[in-house]
Amino acid sequence: MPRRAARAALPLPDLVVLVLQGGGALGAFQAGIYEALIELGIELDWVAGISIGAVNAAIIAGNPRDEAVGRMRAFWEGVSSALPSLPTVDNDLIREWVHLGAAAQVASFGVPGFFVPRIPPPMFAERQTPAAVSFYDTAPLAATLDRLVDWERLNHGKVRLSVGAVAVETGNFRYFDTTTDTIDARHIMASGALPPGLPPIEIDGTWYWDGGLVSNTPLEHVVEAGHEDMLVFQVDLFPARGERPHDLEEAWSREKDIRFSSRTRRISDGLVRRRKEHRLIDRMLAKLPPEARDLPEVKAVERMIDAKALNVVQLIHQPPAWQTGVRDFEFSRATMEANWALGRAAVEAAMKDGHLLADSIAEGRSDSFAVQSGDLRPKAG
Repeated sequence: MPRRAARAALPLPDLVVLVLQGGGALGAFQAGIYEALIELGIELDWVAGISIGAVNAAIIAGNPRDEAVGRMRAFWEGVSSALPSLPTVDNDLIREWVHLGAAAQVASFGVPGFFVPRIPPPMFAERQTPAAVSFYDTAPLAATLDRLVDWERLNHGKVRLSVGAVAVETGNFRYFDTTTDTIDARHIMASGALPPGLPPIEIDGTWYWDGGLVSNTPLEHVVEAGHEDMLVFQVDLFPARGERPHDLEEAWSREKDIRFSSRTRRISDGLVRRRKEHRLIDRMLAKLPPEARDLPEVKAVERMIDAKALNVVQLIHQPPAWQTGVRDFEFSRATMEANWALGRAAVEAAMKDGHLLADSIAEGRSDSFAVQSGDLRPKAG
């Protein structure tokens, strides 16, 4: 039976998970989503993130529920503090030029509490060191994380945390998980160490880069490691679908969408489809006579299947017309607030038709949903 239904806007299954993509400044969209979920009484059991998603996830897992939104607000107001909150105008062309100018300032001067340009520049650093292979220094991020995250709570609290990174020398992808690892600022920074801008992070003698280089969405890890009825809120910062670009700038923006969306629709739909197939197999096995159930082949099939219910809600950042290919490193206060508000709006749109999701959870079904044209709809397949 679903749990905690009395307090939440939805009947919640055994495991409620928030999955957060990488996407730099677009992470404010994730913060808005988390704030809206908390206001609905939806409590999380597990947060998994890549890159900026790992930063947001660490703040969530490393703080009491009632304080996490405030700490997240402190982070996002801090990283957007260098650029003044100029009055916004209802003109996409003007906003686009302001947006591009803000990104240029970030490229030149860095982001407060996050990263600063290397002085001297990397060509003067000792070879084969982090300083020699990156344009920025992320020491400010380490201090920010230590200030905003209670590492004891993160590692031993109720909310599980998983963050992904890739080993520089082998190309192997790895998840750091609080069920198996003691996580600190290095693991979060490793997950977001996107080259050549940000430096690799050394952990136990191994250099790690941003996990988004291999997989920008940690959904597969969550589904493979969780063996209970599960509700996943999957937050995508790059839409997999988009229009044909009109010019070079739009081509750059669309290329990023395709590269970092990590085929999320195919992955999420495929995982849900597999759970449905496993449920059918489980029902067929239950109809076998007792003597057949004891056959080694049948036992092997039983061990292979996972018939627990899986519901995935895909919440996708849909950039306004004025947000361009620089939107993942444009940290102005106005854009941060706009992305935060878009996150809240995505949850509100999903909950307008929340009964569809509630019915699926209550009946123990598996399904995948997405907000389409402002409404929550089951996805085909």
